[in-house]
Amino acid sequence: MKCTIMLKRILAGLFLFFISFALLQCAKRGSPTGGPKDVQPPVLIKAEPENMTVNFEGNKIRLYFDEYIKLEKLQEQLIVSPPLKYLPQITPQGGTAKLVEIILKDTLKENTTYTLNFGQSIVDNNEGNPNSFLTYVFSTGSYIDSLQLQGAVKDAFNNEPDEFISVMLYDIDSTYNDSTVYRRPPNYITNTLDSAVIFSLKNIKEGNYALFAIKDVAKNNFFDQNTDKIGFITDTVSLPTDSIYLLNLFKEIPNYSVSVPSFAAKNKIIFGYYGEGRDMVIAPLTPLPDSVRTTVLKERDKDSLNFWLTPYEADSIIFTVMNQKLNLIDTFTVKTRKVGIDSLVPIPNFRGTFGFGEPFHIAVNTPIAEMDTTRFEMIDKDSLAVTFGLQLDSAGNKVDFDFAVEPNQKYNIALYPGAITDFFGETNDTLSYMLTTKSLADYGNLRMTVVGKVSYPLIVQLTDDKGKEKREIYAQETKVFEFNNLEPGKYLVRVIFDANENKKWDTGNYLQRMQPEKVSYYPKVIDMRANWEVNETFTILD
Repeated sequence: MKCTIMLKRILAGLFLFFISFALLQCAKRGSPTGGPKDVQPPVLIKAEPENMTVNFEGNKIRLYFDEYIKLEKLQEQLIVSPPLKYLPQITPQGGTAKLVEIILKDTLKENTTYTLNFGQSIVDNNEGNPNSFLTYVFSTGSYIDSLQLQGAVKDAFNNEPDEFISVMLYDIDSTYNDSTVYRRPPNYITNTLDSAVIFSLKNIKEGNYALFAIKDVAKNNFFDQNTDKIGFITDTVSLPTDSIYLLNLFKEIPNYSVSVPSFAAKNKIIFGYYGEGRDMVIAPLTPLPDSVRTTVLKERDKDSLNFWLTPYEADSIIFTVMNQKLNLIDTFTVKTRKVGIDSLVPIPNFRGTFGFGEPFHIAVNTPIAEMDTTRFEMIDKDSLAVTFGLQLDSAGNKVDFDFAVEPNQKYNIALYPGAITDFFGETNDTLSYMLTTKSLADYGNLRMTVVGKVSYPLIVQLTDDKGKEKREIYAQETKVFEFNNLEPGKYLVRVIFDANENKKWDTGNYLQRMQPEKVSYYPKVIDMRANWEVNETFTILD
């Protein structure tokens, strides 16, 4: 009897255990896992008025989707063609809904086809999947214009083009002239957005057009020479056409102008400028005391001239700035302000590891008046004197060094007091700089042969993978371009065809109908490794 009771209890316990286990498994199987990831973009299911509507009236458009959507980066992504003076009011902004409502604020032109391209701004609420390049088209006339124009945009100098390039088409009618692109929006517009260099302008009417590409910094649908890059097709574009157009984007040298000058230090006034400053002459109209000495020096790597003067007490100084080439004169009153004084500071362009083929110099922030070569010294790691030459570069305001660079060496460069004297009579303290070189086996060598459709002279430049120039070789005839003792890393090669033989790349100018000088990039990234010898052939195709 006791055994029977005990057996019943055991069976009851096991029953409860299995029931609990089963319920637990059911609970696990029933737990929500989220299901498969949503990868489908929202789908447009209805539009009011319908897409491709003619004889459009009113000012409201509604787009209905099959799921909740939100708008992302709408101001960057939305392209309205032809451009509207006032941006439409579009909802939802900052929320979600199953519909997008557009309220037009402009008075629409008669007999005109309008295109609203939303880019990738309409995304689903959960995963952010975009409805890519959704386009809504309507016409205020009785038909939809159906012609299209295709092409691509590239940067005239850089390997990678900018993102969000506006491609603009202007109707060449009685009101069009060369300055139109500066002062009014185009008749048709599209944008390369951030995903491609290819463009397609659609729903265009038959006619003759001027075609532009602009990096529109202000996003105002005009060309601003001081901030924007521009590309243009020299010839008239006639539609319909099967031609594919390539636009080279470049930054013009701005027209000459002078910024308002200001005291940057007690002994320095900065005169910034746009364009070419080589013919600028700065002269004070305010009489200066006899004790005040002045000089003018270009700021290194900046479009500005520094007017240096012996500090003295004054409320303001009146200046004239003349461009002798253009015969332009500007007058400025520069008020003094509480600022410090610039003192002599030598700045070497290298410290520590020093590469082969690299120039070494010591620049100075205040104007160099003279140098004493006997107060410079260079010794190697064995404390032996190194033979070197010195050259004062007055325009660059620096001292250039010339010496034979040896591998596995250490160079100690010393400047003793009085080595450099600046315009104000200040001299340097004792200074020391250490340069160290590596073994030749730590570097690689590149030999590049350029063939194909080649014209001389040309410049072959070696850059890092970001486009920063590392080496340059100029050639007036066929040769093998040797870049030796290169740091390991990834490199690009670009060839500049120096059409005007001035040994530099020249940009274009729209009003002068001048395209930039041709630049070609080697199609591969060159991976240079230590102790490697690399031979490459660059075939220029066009």
